[in-house]
Amino acid sequence: MPEALEVSMIHSLAGQLSEDGLVRRRPFRDPHHSASVPALVGGGPRARPGEVSLAHLGVLFLDELPEFARNALDSLRQPLETGRASVARANAHVTYPARVQLVAAMNPCRCGYLDDPGQACTRAPKCAVEYQSRISGPMFDRIDLHVEVPAVRPGDLSLPPAAEASANIAPRVAAARAVQKGRYGPLEATPPIRTNAEADGKLLEQVAGPDEAGRRLLAEASERMKLTARGYHRVLRVARTIADLEASPGVGRMHVAEALAYRRIVPGRSAVLMEG
Repeated sequence: MPEALEVSMIHSLAGQLSEDGLVRRRPFRDPHHSASVPALVGGGPRARPGEVSLAHLGVLFLDELPEFARNALDSLRQPLETGRASVARANAHVTYPARVQLVAAMNPCRCGYLDDPGQACTRAPKCAVEYQSRISGPMFDRIDLHVEVPAVRPGDLSLPPAAEASANIAPRVAAARAVQKGRYGPLEATPPIRTNAEADGKLLEQVAGPDEAGRRLLAEASERMKLTARGYHRVLRVARTIADLEASPGVGRMHVAEALAYRRIVPGRSAVLMEG
């Protein structure tokens, strides 16, 4: 109920509250890639909340990520880092909550055929490098999971469904969320910490510090992959979540290795990107 009230108040300020007066499902927002900075982070004469705040405690989905204006994408960097969106106007300075799970999708290059031998991109690999460089390094650094998605062939559509459906995975996710609620609930932090994505500083080191083998792997990978401090901490959060999904009390080397595998995206592949 407290989360529903938080979300409902934001939607009320934006004039988007439904007739029943309470948002009972987690928000899902998918703005078009032509969205402006005020549309994404908030603004206007009354400093209304933007899409990143309307997606608070839900999902913000950005399709065709490189097609967004670079300044619009970079305006999301601070909300993604802090969970708050600040809107400054001459007559108002307002801060709205913006704790979202960012999910983004992108083609490997503008034409989308970079890895298709039948319709090969004539400017590969330069095309992919130029297209993906429209997203700044700091923005990429704030995205925890980079997942390559190969093209679906027509023949694949007739194949049996995947061995594990979302309905099978959902109980594990719910169990992991319950573990995190039990971990952070007693802390009574302000603002409240609900998930591993919100843990930071000494608390993050305390709950996500890996074992000795994991620590050695992370130290070595940090040097080889040139991880930033932000990237280092995000690897810890992802590793802790992977361990929670496996009902593991501690973070081990394999959890760190899997988290590191998500840190990089290879130019030339379609991808789905997830933050938080």
